[in-house]
Amino acid sequence: MKILYSFAFLAFFALSAQAQVLKVACIGDSITEGANVENPTVNAYPVVLGRLLGAKYKASNFGVSGCTLLRNGDSPYWTQAAFKNATNYAPDIVTIMLGTNDSKPQNWVYSDQFAGDLSRMIDVFANLPSHPRVFVCLPVPAYSIVFGINPDIIKNQIIPIIKQVAKLKGIMTVDMYAPLSGRPDLFTDNIHPTAAGAALIAKTLHGALLTAP
Repeated sequence: MKILYSFAFLAFFALSAQAQVLKVACIGDSITEGANVENPTVNAYPVVLGRLLGAKYKASNFGVSGCTLLRNGDSPYWTQAAFKNATNYAPDIVTIMLGTNDSKPQNWVYSDQFAGDLSRMIDVFANLPSHPRVFVCLPVPAYSIVFGINPDIIKNQIIPIIKQVAKLKGIMTVDMYAPLSGRPDLFTDNIHPTAAGAALIAKTLHGALLTAP
């Protein structure tokens, strides 16, 4: 009988410990997915974030290369399986880092829809049954026009819109632009971070998640 009670207690303890793990869903494009990062299964920033957060958290990577926040973009995140998977994940925390691919000319023609689409994406995640805390990340800098990605549009148009929407929605922004500014050495092709760059993104996000009011 004592053995049965002990087994039941251990099983309950294990289930309780598992229930306390906070699930983090990292939403994004190729930078989140880990494109061009050496050994992305180890060095993509969501993986590094998970190591930094420790056993009480589980960070999952829902990044998809080439995706836009804009629903009318050439590869909208909204239509990807990762988007559905992220909502089904029942996250406790959601981080959104999109906008880089939106700066491409064929996408930014819909610039007037960017604020509304960001607001809608925030609402989709915030209104999930798990009621996650949503954080919006400012995109990292681009150091040249590559694949049509425009550094000036990211800095002078997309980032101000993200800040404005986040303020209106009352959610926290995480500045990924400033820490990686002036550091082209942290990028493989002026767009995608190296392992060191991804580690800096993870460190910045880790600090924001743990110190958020």
